[in-house]
Amino acid sequence: MIDLSSYKAIIFDMDGTLVDSMGAHIDAWQLTCDAFDYPFDRDYQYSLGGVPTFETVHLMNAKYGKSHDPAKVALYKKQAFEGLDHVPRLIQDTLDVFNHYKGSVPIAVGTGSDRQHAQMVLNEHGLLAQLSALVTADDVSKGKPHPETFLRAAELMGVAPQHCVVFEDTDMGRKAAVDGGMACFMVDNTRLIY
Repeated sequence: MIDLSSYKAIIFDMDGTLVDSMGAHIDAWQLTCDAFDYPFDRDYQYSLGGVPTFETVHLMNAKYGKSHDPAKVALYKKQAFEGLDHVPRLIQDTLDVFNHYKGSVPIAVGTGSDRQHAQMVLNEHGLLAQLSALVTADDVSKGKPHPETFLRAAELMGVAPQHCVVFEDTDMGRKAAVDGGMACFMVDNTRLIY
């Protein structure tokens, strides 16, 4: 088991880190790109994991020279995701860390997903009630790679950022953690790297 005894709190990203749902999100983005005539690039979409949907639309508009309404695109993507026959499973490596440290240090989830979706996924797996804090795209004005998500989670847990450790699966998430003054461990294709 990874030794986190030098930290006072743990923050997990959700999609791709604690819950194996990135594939379904990418599939929903593919449907959305097709509907709004964006070129679909699987690697690019994956690199935006953890970035709130509205911000992803702004980035895609800029990259591809489009001017689609972020609210319309975000709604379409949400509905596409919900229409997929997908029940995300937990990622064993990070679940083991969660279970090992729960009860001994506060644990939060900091996600780019909206609150309704995050609560549904976490509740489905019995994790929501075990969290000290949940920060979603609905709770911040700047999503990842800005550190606000993780800083807000640290604040809600009452722990200084430098005493928090983050688990993430994207470079955008890692940048958010590091820029927030936190240590970060990475998850690569459902495997914890340390």
